[in-house]
Amino acid sequence: MDQFHDIRPYNDDEVVGVLENLINTPDFISTIIGFRFPSCPAFLQTPLSWVVKWVLRRQVANINGVDDLQIRTASYMARMIKTTTTNVEYRGVEKLRKGTGYLFISNHRDIAMDPAFVNYGLFMAGIDTVRVAIGDNLLRRPFVSDLMRLNKSFIVKRSVAGVREMMLAFGQLSDYINHSITQENCNIWIAQKEGRAKDGLDKTDPAIIKMFYMSKKKKSSFPDAMKELNIVPVSISYEYDPCALDKAAELVEKSTTGEYEKAEFEDIDSIKNGIVGQKGNVVVTFGDVLTDGYDTPDELVAEIDRQIIENYAIHSTNKAAAALLDSQNPTDPDFSEYMKSCPESLRKTVLTMYANPLIQQLKQNTIKE
Repeated sequence: MDQFHDIRPYNDDEVVGVLENLINTPDFISTIIGFRFPSCPAFLQTPLSWVVKWVLRRQVANINGVDDLQIRTASYMARMIKTTTTNVEYRGVEKLRKGTGYLFISNHRDIAMDPAFVNYGLFMAGIDTVRVAIGDNLLRRPFVSDLMRLNKSFIVKRSVAGVREMMLAFGQLSDYINHSITQENCNIWIAQKEGRAKDGLDKTDPAIIKMFYMSKKKKSSFPDAMKELNIVPVSISYEYDPCALDKAAELVEKSTTGEYEKAEFEDIDSIKNGIVGQKGNVVVTFGDVLTDGYDTPDELVAEIDRQIIENYAIHSTNKAAAALLDSQNPTDPDFSEYMKSCPESLRKTVLTMYANPLIQQLKQNTIKE
């Protein structure tokens, strides 16, 4: 019996069937039309859907497994990098060994692009790509779940109700992560906490570390169990955040009213905006593998946070935001121009979001550019 069948990525022998099912899913086709042809009149929807299906069938005709799909995805990623970034730099990837399973714990700024940039760096280095942890809150439309699981994503059941059900879900997740790394030598990517760091403050949730240990409690000590996971902190740094204004609006509403209720498909819109939005320079830094010497989750969290903050690449936008908060003249005219499009009600929040990585490094007395 496949104990992970409801959360794991799709296997090679499932890919063709899932792709065919997607092509025959009206919601999926209409979403593509809305994304690629937003001004399409209603009377053209039906004939255009036939064309979209025909094009999709041609594009997936030679995709027979996960590797085929990822090679195709890499070409889309290369195109996205060319059109939405100034430059993408990878640091520390030379420290990773092929054939070793790693647990990449990353800061989290963008729903889709964070793991996508990590994956692309590994792919270009000839290292196996990651299995990506994705919350079921992002999977409200069934076709989204299929798309994610086709591309090596596994599901984190955040929406389960009840303590017992939650413990069972986390136990299954812990089993899956440990099995993937120690038994299959597969790489895993997971964010350092639930949800994006909308305020620019990168901090690991100790509950994530405790979840990793759940399946090992009866067999191993905490230090030994964590050593087996080959944990690597990852810092992802964007010069510009395509979702900055949306994040700031959420933070301002929360601080003003005490709550914020997302629109039904707001996360899907964030994924789209993160993909197509301008990001400027992007730097992905792989930290040092955490081996041993961490006796408690809090000790491990402290080291993960130290590396993520220290390895975060500071851009001119971070410095300019800090200067503007301090009522000084920024040295980056492009950022000043960028801020002109920011509503005054969101200005301080956006500036703080950009300045916080620099402020965190100053507290650690380490500035990385």
